[in-house]
Amino acid sequence: MSVYAWLMAGSFLFPFIFSFEKNVAYYKQWGSLFVGILINGIFLILWDGWFVRMGVWSFNPEYVWPMRYNNLPIEEWLFFFVIPYSSIFIYACLKVYIKKNPLEKLKQHITLFFIFLTFALALLNSDKLYTFYNCLFAFILLLVHYFFLKKDWMGYFWLAYFIHLIPFFIINGILTALPVVVYNNMENLGVFIYTIPIEDSIYSLTCLLIPITIMESLNKLKSS
Repeated sequence: MSVYAWLMAGSFLFPFIFSFEKNVAYYKQWGSLFVGILINGIFLILWDGWFVRMGVWSFNPEYVWPMRYNNLPIEEWLFFFVIPYSSIFIYACLKVYIKKNPLEKLKQHITLFFIFLTFALALLNSDKLYTFYNCLFAFILLLVHYFFLKKDWMGYFWLAYFIHLIPFFIINGILTALPVVVYNNMENLGVFIYTIPIEDSIYSLTCLLIPITIMESLNKLKSS
């Protein structure tokens, strides 16, 4: 297997095995979860392929399989299933095992902070494709949440988001250090955490919030 495929397999293994743990019972949410992942994946795969065509990033053929669809190696398609599945597993565990969420009273403040942050970054960097569109999509998504959805689970979302950045940066650090993914730094801020563009932390926010929003909405419809 390719390096990228091994990373995806390793990222998927632990959450999948523990999907059947009786308290979390993650497998019971697979129906609504997979709908959220599918919709999120369609959006991000189209976005990802467009960025390849625009020269925002590319993939090192040394570390990926040669098969390409929408300009993306098959491992990148797997990324949009594996990473949301594994990241939302963290969210599901937190909802079961953390009864007193330390971010519950701060959730609206955190959302508002990221709204202003993403708006400012998009406004000031319209000439950088990755920074601009990455922050613009996150800004719109968070704006909808803050003013219209106002979900009671956003406290758990933010807790899961901050925790998931640890494994996310480990995997992304490997992808960008080898590199498997090669960034055009003319299209980002040029600010890095190790070898990871800082914009990836916003990208992961969108990648996590879209499927959770869909999953929780479908779960609410089922329960009602």
